[in-house]
Amino acid sequence: MSEMRRFAGQGAIITGGAAGIGLACARRLAAEGARVSLWDLDAAALAAASAEIGAETHTAAVDVSDADAVMAAAKACAAALGRVDVLVASAGISGPNVPTWDYPLDAWRRVIDINLHGVFHCCRAVVPIMRAAGYGRIVNIASIAGKEGNPNAAAYSASKAAVIGLTKSLGKELADTAIRVNCITPAAVRTAIFAQMTEQHINYMLSKIPLGRFGEVDEIASLVAWLASREASFSTGAVFDISGGRATY
Repeated sequence: MSEMRRFAGQGAIITGGAAGIGLACARRLAAEGARVSLWDLDAAALAAASAEIGAETHTAAVDVSDADAVMAAAKACAAALGRVDVLVASAGISGPNVPTWDYPLDAWRRVIDINLHGVFHCCRAVVPIMRAAGYGRIVNIASIAGKEGNPNAAAYSASKAAVIGLTKSLGKELADTAIRVNCITPAAVRTAIFAQMTEQHINYMLSKIPLGRFGEVDEIASLVAWLASREASFSTGAVFDISGGRATY
């Protein structure tokens, strides 16, 4: 993997970059030559991830639900890296596992704020930088739940469905440029986000995967790395399944 240098000289922002899928994507892009900026709320995890990836890693403690903070971080990142060629929008939370009619209003708003508004804020901040440079790749991390709707996860499912719609709109808006915008819809991947879920919900998700196992973060990062590269030149506004056979459309 490290022999490939598809991102040599490029700068990449990875939200939720201190752990899980985000960290795996950061490792992969950095191994292929990118200078990465990790955005996360967990300062300790950011420090550990930065130390692991290397001295040139840029970090920013950012709440992606805060539009002003995201705009400021994007400008600081562009200055620190010299350019922003790639955005991987991975920050997200699961929310509680309860029926829709029992869903707490504050929890609903928080899931939508991070999972949907956060992706919107990041795209809104980064696209002008990419447009000025004449090139870019945006990869939004959605979920198979956004296509199929997981029971007892209404906010998560709705937020990820909305990310799919946002990706399709933005991809079409930028189709006359050299910026490509795509999203992926993984089935469940065992990361720290599982700590936010009930064991019953985790077992439900596993039961829906024909391969009979959860995905691995490095498997997700492999697909993200292709979509973030120049090779992904004829795909935009698209949805890429990586679901162990779960996806039905």
